[in-house]
Amino acid sequence: MAAAAGGAYANLKLHITPEKFYVEACDDGANDVLAIDRVSTEVTLTVKKDIPPSAVTRQIYGILGTIRLVAGTYLIVITKKRKVGEFFSHAVWKAMDFDILSYKKTMLHLTDIQLQDNKAFLAMISHVLNVDGFYFSTTYDLTHTLQRLANTSPEFQEMSLLERADPRFVWNGHLLREFAAQPEIHRFATPVMHGFITMYSCSINGKYFDWILISRRSCFRAGVRYYVRGIDSEGHAANFVETEQIVHYNGSKASFVQTRGSIPFFWSQRPNLKYKPKPQISKSVNHMDGFQRHFDSQIISYGKQVIVNLVNQKGSEKPLEQTFSQMVNSLANGMVRYVAFDFHKECSRMRWERLQVLLDRLAEQQDEFGYFLVDSDGKMVTQQEGTFRSNCMDCLDRTNVIQSLLARRSLQAQLQRLGVLHVGQRIEEQAEFEKIYKNAWADNANACAKQYAGTGALKTDYTRTGKRTQWGLVMDGWNSLIRYYKNNFSDGFRQDAIDLFLGNYSVDEVDSVSPFRVQKDWKFLALPIIMVVAFSMCIICLLMAGDTWTETLAYVLFWGSASFGTLAIILYNGKDFVDAPKLVQKEKMD
Repeated sequence: MAAAAGGAYANLKLHITPEKFYVEACDDGANDVLAIDRVSTEVTLTVKKDIPPSAVTRQIYGILGTIRLVAGTYLIVITKKRKVGEFFSHAVWKAMDFDILSYKKTMLHLTDIQLQDNKAFLAMISHVLNVDGFYFSTTYDLTHTLQRLANTSPEFQEMSLLERADPRFVWNGHLLREFAAQPEIHRFATPVMHGFITMYSCSINGKYFDWILISRRSCFRAGVRYYVRGIDSEGHAANFVETEQIVHYNGSKASFVQTRGSIPFFWSQRPNLKYKPKPQISKSVNHMDGFQRHFDSQIISYGKQVIVNLVNQKGSEKPLEQTFSQMVNSLANGMVRYVAFDFHKECSRMRWERLQVLLDRLAEQQDEFGYFLVDSDGKMVTQQEGTFRSNCMDCLDRTNVIQSLLARRSLQAQLQRLGVLHVGQRIEEQAEFEKIYKNAWADNANACAKQYAGTGALKTDYTRTGKRTQWGLVMDGWNSLIRYYKNNFSDGFRQDAIDLFLGNYSVDEVDSVSPFRVQKDWKFLALPIIMVVAFSMCIICLLMAGDTWTETLAYVLFWGSASFGTLAIILYNGKDFVDAPKLVQKEKMD
């Protein structure tokens, strides 16, 4: 499980002149300098003596890549980092701050509309960079599980980090495309993953071990909760996350991998001002193609699949559960097994002990899948033969609860085998470790939820304490309200930002038509104003009574009906009032 032979440069200095950006490698023994021409955008290797003494110099910690906007090309660099911990003596960092530097020295060549558009695109890039959860290592490949790394060839070990990284989990893959085309400059490129990493040094029975949790978010079909559901024609599922739990004790390493991802056929759930829009299953496409592609790739990557579907089996979620079940039956693949568990029904009225019923149903399969283990000599002892693919509607809250319970069961077996736990001891009884474990999984839930839904996760009180609390219900209500607001009134911008960052949308400098100048119909502006005025008049009439009560009642009824009437029209046309994405055609997203 060696690091990449090349690795990426860890210590960099950026020298800025009016004509060029020079990136100097300051690692021991390095004398490479990357020269980026700000006019021709050409990238070449040069040496230290070429850097003019007049250059303005600053420290940077990595190159995220380049992106073309209306004003031309921009260079994005990491300007602040925080150490997360050591991964088998490789430093792992969290990128804390970035800078977006324009190649162009002036904006005088732009019209007012182009300036505004460029500003909007820059705001989008900044928005994505401000979402917590970008991680990197300059010496270790964070995009692969321990098992994938152990099953590689000597040629793979010789590759640069950029070449060998799993493209699903390199969030700056699009930004680094020009670097990828020039192998001689790969050491200046830092692949960055998005998701969550936490590491703890723990002790049970006086035995010290490292416990690590990593969630890798896929950049294929990435986006926000209500605008990106289901799969695309390639079989990529929305909100797909690979979560790996690792134990490192006395040189031995054990790992257990699980995945989560949206229900893998073509469905959507567009925001329309309702609290919970009704999910729509597409009637015009062949679901089986994408469905089969999805599971073919899952089997290649992870082996056998046990689907754990946690959606409701009644109400608006019922058709999704039924269709999923039917499609697994039609697939008739012995490698794919389907288990449905109506989480909300089973655990209603705080009966969270019912989750044990599901764990018992999955136990035999979990024992058969096992986990990955290498001993202190680097010899492979066991491999994980399959994974649990969990999902609820968002693959956030219910999913995370179940994943944390399956991971604990695996950890119990690993720590016993490694001799950390004595026979008959349970993890649940190790108060100090149990607290670390639960909080880390709750933090994982929050990270994934913020990245997809815009707020922290729900049900984390159970993950943190093992109990559902009244305060937890209040916090869930608050987070649900914020989610409602964001999903309806700011997610179009968030979706556009992700599409721009990942290269699903490319800015055409020559294109004179701005994607942001969409004229709103007059009713979208007038109706909310009419509703507010009518409601205000209704309140005023109530407070300032007329000469007779019948007169007051007439006014109140008139203004009350006007406000409720406009509200009804607004709700009926809900889809037209929400903040919708403007950059990528919506058909493509269904």
